[in-house]
Amino acid sequence: MSEILETVMLVCFGCSWPVSVYKNIKAKTARSMSLSFILLIIVGYVAGIIAKIYTNNISFVLAVYIINLLMVSVNLVVYFINKNNDKKIVH
Repeated sequence: MSEILETVMLVCFGCSWPVSVYKNIKAKTARSMSLSFILLIIVGYVAGIIAKIYTNNISFVLAVYIINLLMVSVNLVVYFINKNNDKKIVH
């Protein structure tokens, strides 16, 4: 039961990442994005993945962690692209 609830939590969080990526791509600016927030979320997902591996609790939940990590990592890439766009506008 705990794995199901953990998966529900991860899926709920995970649903927001594609929306965030889309909005950030569309905005073409990093002004509304927070690098520290993105990095903090990445560290959290990496910690969750390491915990699953360390406890040998390899299940479908691990896949959800990895999918979420990938989506947040895409957002990180978009942040740097948008940051570069911001520099072009200023200069």
